[in-house]
Amino acid sequence: MGGKSLVAASDAQRVALTALAASRDRGEADRARAVLLTLAGWTSPRIAEAFGVREDTVRLWRSDFGRGGVDALKASVAPGPAPVKSATALRVVTPLLEAPVADRPNWTIPRLRAEIEAHQFGAGAGAGRNHSGASGGGMFSTHATD
Repeated sequence: MGGKSLVAASDAQRVALTALAASRDRGEADRARAVLLTLAGWTSPRIAEAFGVREDTVRLWRSDFGRGGVDALKASVAPGPAPVKSATALRVVTPLLEAPVADRPNWTIPRLRAEIEAHQFGAGAGAGRNHSGASGGGMFSTHATD
């Protein structure tokens, strides 16, 4: 099936799409850019090639926009409990990786794992253990040593 897309957007939606296209979340930025390119006359195959996705994916993004507007293109949090380890990892890793490269120590997976677990579990009996209580393992499963 070929032809021109029926996607349309108001001026306010175009402004919101442009803002979302600058998002730090690549997925939602790509979805917004794909809709903006659709509005500029690009075809599904052309957009799919530009983003490295399938044509069906582009059509899904357009459909999401058509049903729910810009909000439907935004990233959403999966249902379930909060990702405790991910939040802890980000809290520990972000300052470490934001330091100037010249001042940054080399980080191996075991060193990083130990740092994350120390921040998550504290220095008590649970340090260095995963939630099942097994020794080692922790957040990253690797047998390498420091």
